[in-house]
Amino acid sequence: MEHYTLTNGVAIPKIGFGTWQIPEGEDAYEAVKNALAVGYRHIDTAQIYGNERSVGRAIADSNLAREDIFLTTKVWNDKQDYDSARDSVLESMDKLGVTYLDMVLIHWPNPKSLRDQGAECWRNRNAQVWSALEDLYEEGKIRAIGVSNFMPHHIEALLETADIIPHVNQVLLAPGTTQEELVALCQQHGILLEAYSPFGTGTLFGNPLVEEMAERYKVPVGKLALVWSLQKGFLPLPKSATPANIAANLDCFGLTLSPEDVAILDKLDGVKNQSNPDEVNF
Repeated sequence: MEHYTLTNGVAIPKIGFGTWQIPEGEDAYEAVKNALAVGYRHIDTAQIYGNERSVGRAIADSNLAREDIFLTTKVWNDKQDYDSARDSVLESMDKLGVTYLDMVLIHWPNPKSLRDQGAECWRNRNAQVWSALEDLYEEGKIRAIGVSNFMPHHIEALLETADIIPHVNQVLLAPGTTQEELVALCQQHGILLEAYSPFGTGTLFGNPLVEEMAERYKVPVGKLALVWSLQKGFLPLPKSATPANIAANLDCFGLTLSPEDVAILDKLDGVKNQSNPDEVNF
């Protein structure tokens, strides 16, 4: 497994296994167990996914050393101050059955319950939650800290009070959804882009242009999308509960797309875009 290096020197595997919408219980347990068995070493979950216990159980049963697995979870929108955020991370550690987390992210920047109170409310909330993550990082309970679904104005507001620049921003990035302004800002600050829904929530499959290009390269559509993401310097987080697809998604190294084909994929139409974090219904 190849790695990126975060600005604090921590190595993070270049592809991760996403667990969004994989239910708690045997589904999540088997999916993560299969992912680790075929070679994934980076597992991404979140408090709101509700599957942390099953993810942790699969990691414990993997026979892999804890330090060989990069484990991420995220603080949900109902945690809106320092104490609730800190307590929730410690609770996540307990559910996952670990003594430290490799990374914790603020899941969304602007919870719905704060929106009618003005921008200062989400700014203050993010500053308090970030302060909790910074302290847990300094205590050695978290190895890296970051954000998710943060747009440029959210990042710029956070940087006004942060002592630590986020190591990661996890957003929707896929062919046709390039978020160029956001990517440029993150790269300017050394913030690694993680790409969730790297298949455009499935909208790439069945796209004639993508299928023709995949056939030309003699690879599945999924591999084409993951290679595009890696060539952009992103860290894709494919998700599947199907063992064959879990293994296939890991096979995305050793192929290079031409600059012309990357440019075509950049401008692809009909791919799901990033949800506006200032308008989502939660």
